[in-house]
Amino acid sequence: MQESPIHTQLAQQLWEARIQASPCEPLSNTASTLTIPDAYSISDINMRRRVAQGAVRLVGKKIGLTSLAVQKQLQVLEPDFGYLTSDMQFADEAILPISTLIAPKVEGEVAFVLKKELRGPGVDRAAVLAATDYLLPVIEIIDSRVRDWKIKIVDTIADNASSAAYILGKERHAIKELDFALAGMALFLNGEVASTGVAMACLGHPADAVAWLANTMARFGQSLLPGEIILSGAFGPVVPVFEGDHVLVKISGLGKVECRFSGGNS
Repeated sequence: MQESPIHTQLAQQLWEARIQASPCEPLSNTASTLTIPDAYSISDINMRRRVAQGAVRLVGKKIGLTSLAVQKQLQVLEPDFGYLTSDMQFADEAILPISTLIAPKVEGEVAFVLKKELRGPGVDRAAVLAATDYLLPVIEIIDSRVRDWKIKIVDTIADNASSAAYILGKERHAIKELDFALAGMALFLNGEVASTGVAMACLGHPADAVAWLANTMARFGQSLLPGEIILSGAFGPVVPVFEGDHVLVKISGLGKVECRFSGGNS
């Protein structure tokens, strides 16, 4: 990915917004000619800066915009992706400090943990299924570093596809155990159903989303590697969260995962 001084400047803007938990103005306002390749370069700059912080590792990727309705809303024809680092990962039943976030929302989805490399082009659903070690239920926390979520496609891509953190469930399942396209998801907020969905809402099948990612990474000369965690996209609508909220996600055949949001810094 090629970068320029404007990429570095805009990456710094997003970096400071995340560190300070204080939103910035849309990058698309600051740089009206910003393109999708520009946005990926900005995201890449901040990923490499994050990984340069000693103990932080790149552990996988997330896929966003898998909903056709959202793609239409943002006037794009395909999903996008962001990076997962080790400091974004939390265990089941984690308590997360909401003070480190700006305007968080949660969604229920699934993680593919790979056992084989996926190198595009030409990756299809069957290749993804064969390369997957196991699946986990996931709560992804998305959070826009752009003020009031006033984002265009270039804003969310540059902002690591609006990803902030993710919580992995404990139960590992092989894909062959499931009629996965029809797996249902329910997200409970403080004991009440707040979002529902089904796996096939994610590009028809979550494995198709992973195939899209593998083929897209090939454009950058990269592949998906064994051991990587790939979040394949939301099964249902996102839900805003606030201090004190408890979130529980249940996915048929995959079990559950939960977390709580505290008001402190730890």
